[in-house]
Amino acid sequence: MNTRVAIGTSSFCTKDDTAMKILENAGIEVITNPYGRRLTEEEIMVHLQEVDGLIAGLEPLSKKVLSSASKLKAIARVGIGMDNVDLEAAGGLGIKVSNTPDGPTEAVAEMTIAALLALNRKIITANIDLHSGNWKKSMGIGLKDLKVLIIGYGRIGSRVSSLLRILGAQVMISDPYLNKSQLTDGEILVSLEEGLQKCQVISLHASGTDVILGCEEFSKIQDGIILLNSARGNLVEEQALIKALDNGKIKAAWFDVFWKEPYNGPLAKYEQVLLTPHISTYTRQCRKAMEVAAVNNLLRDLGL
Repeated sequence: MNTRVAIGTSSFCTKDDTAMKILENAGIEVITNPYGRRLTEEEIMVHLQEVDGLIAGLEPLSKKVLSSASKLKAIARVGIGMDNVDLEAAGGLGIKVSNTPDGPTEAVAEMTIAALLALNRKIITANIDLHSGNWKKSMGIGLKDLKVLIIGYGRIGSRVSSLLRILGAQVMISDPYLNKSQLTDGEILVSLEEGLQKCQVISLHASGTDVILGCEEFSKIQDGIILLNSARGNLVEEQALIKALDNGKIKAAWFDVFWKEPYNGPLAKYEQVLLTPHISTYTRQCRKAMEVAAVNNLLRDLGL
């Protein structure tokens, strides 16, 4: 009987079919996502019946889901985060789980810099004004000597730091798992509290789901900070952010990740908040790299 693999992520091979061809050449029977969107818990339970492997997106892979997939041996995430996978349950069931930590680095770092430039130079506002017939010149702020606090110094955080320093920014790093010897020239290791007090921009690149920025943290920052989040929505307490926007502690923000997706929350009412629908990894190069890596991980874990 052929090995059967389910595709959970709806965007799999929509722009490049290299990863799909690898599966087909390996003699895999592929069951694609029939809905063209993120699967619900009930839908993924049905999708995983009688399959050996899963190419996963962000669908909920809870203990209930995994326990119902009696033949499932391996899950390969297209992406970095594993918050949607009950790793303890997977381990107990003997299901191997992998991710693709290298593929997203350049795409997410580029998007972070693009968002900062758009907000700092008021590009979005200028575009809207001109389309509305208003020839209005808004003064922006350059990146040279800008004090940026990067929270989380993994692959993406370190790449964002590198790009910012090339552009002349002063970069502070806050990461409890880091020591000074791991930094490169021009990077300054600070505590979260020190970084919050000194920075003009905060860029989130931490893992986990615990809140890092809430009312207490926002009370320590100076007025007029820019906040960038390409990591996880849950790292920021939403109501605390709303308060910080209202009182001017946060003058502008960019969010590509949210507390619940699709997002339709209060941030959408703020013109100074740039919102994108979790698309930081959406470059052709990045998607291809992640999909191919995920397929290779899956084949390895299935022993093929």
